[in-house]
Amino acid sequence: MAIQIFVAFDMKHDQDLCDELVASSGRKSIFEISGRSAARANPEDWERTTQARVAAAEQVVVVCGEHTDASVSVAAELRMAREENKPVILLWSRREAMCKKPAGTLPSDNMYSWTPDILGDQLSANRRNANKTPVPERLKRREPTADGSGPS
Repeated sequence: MAIQIFVAFDMKHDQDLCDELVASSGRKSIFEISGRSAARANPEDWERTTQARVAAAEQVVVVCGEHTDASVSVAAELRMAREENKPVILLWSRREAMCKKPAGTLPSDNMYSWTPDILGDQLSANRRNANKTPVPERLKRREPTADGSGPS
């Protein structure tokens, strides 16, 4: 089953990045976009509908660009994700630019390069952690042998 994500992005500057992420969520992708940033026409209505969209998603992906730190909407969506205890993935979305984290991030929040493999790995890891799914044996670290020569 595809991972349902909410995509937060700076609508004024990064619509193209959201469109690119939407395009990459095709049949072979492990995720589906269940919601995304929307215009703030009516602030009270926006808050309620956005909160519902974030709550309905399994995870939140923040598409970070050059101006994400100044986006009030992205900061609010991040706050909503934290309130809903949703895993958050920050994506460095413009290779040629200095991308910035939204207001409200923690010092421990990492920003990941945006590639299909990295995004897929992070989404999968978050799902595994949320479901407490054990790590497959082939991926577990092995203890060194008694002589220290390598895995047993």
